[in-house]
Amino acid sequence: MKIAVFGSKSYDERFLNAANAEFGHELEFYEPNLTRKTCAIANGHEAVCCFVNDTLDATAMNCLAKGGTKLVALRCAGYNNVDLQAAQEKGITVVYVPAYAPEVVAEHAVALMLALNRKVHRAYARVREGNLSLEGLMGFNMRSRLVGIVGTGKIGTAVARILKGFGCCMLGYDTAPNQECRELGLSYVDLDTLLSNSEIITLHCPLVEATRHLICERTLGLMKDGVMLINTGRGALIDTVAVIAHLKTGRVGYLGLDVYEEEAGLFFEDRSNYVIQDDNFARLLTFPNVIVTGHQGFFTREAIESIARTTLSNVSAFERGEPTNVVAPEK
Repeated sequence: MKIAVFGSKSYDERFLNAANAEFGHELEFYEPNLTRKTCAIANGHEAVCCFVNDTLDATAMNCLAKGGTKLVALRCAGYNNVDLQAAQEKGITVVYVPAYAPEVVAEHAVALMLALNRKVHRAYARVREGNLSLEGLMGFNMRSRLVGIVGTGKIGTAVARILKGFGCCMLGYDTAPNQECRELGLSYVDLDTLLSNSEIITLHCPLVEATRHLICERTLGLMKDGVMLINTGRGALIDTVAVIAHLKTGRVGYLGLDVYEEEAGLFFEDRSNYVIQDDNFARLLTFPNVIVTGHQGFFTREAIESIARTTLSNVSAFERGEPTNVVAPEK
């Protein structure tokens, strides 16, 4: 199939081309993200390949349909940026990568915990300036620390496996509890109980309407003073304005983000020569107890290889009339 790959970076081109040796599709790479303003680029392409910051709203879907596109192949696990109802109405099939390497995102979440706890980011900057003082760098033992895992799917379960090795105590919240987490020693509780009791809270649930701003003024008010909050899921799980207010009071003692609710148009690009116009994001960067990474939790060689192969395999399955990993709108 002829595929327009949007939001393309050098690594996308390298890994998709390598995987395509097996599938033989016609790949054309485009740097812009897919939006209602750029969707006309896809005219004449049977499929488009998109990522998390492409915006596939109803207008974009209408444009794609008029241009002859029949398939949206997401090279990611999330699909909250896609109007699935509009896709269905226009006869466009949407496929995604449901699981590529859940351990890599789990490892990044725990890396953020450790870096914040032991203040690695501050120590690194100090030592480079010749300051080897330990003042202000004291951390805490992870062993016996009570960690709340919100969302215990594949990634949340992988986090639980790692934290079990550290000797942490674990609470979990999920609408569909799983036995493996229970066997790891995790106790399932309701969300408010988890938020009220956990010393570290890590988010691994999908972004749907019910979870948008799950962490908000009300739920932040339930948390312990000095809580550590980690988000490697989706940015809009957290109300940024509310969390900034609680960073200022000390209720949130540590914040680790790999995602941000307004990251579209900001992440995945070099902004070092420009003034960042997002005031809330700029404010986050001023706190010494905040670490923000640019949505890199998925970014390992093995994961990108898996994503590329699954994405192109999904396209081939659609071409054969046997679509796999299809995302349909909720009824």
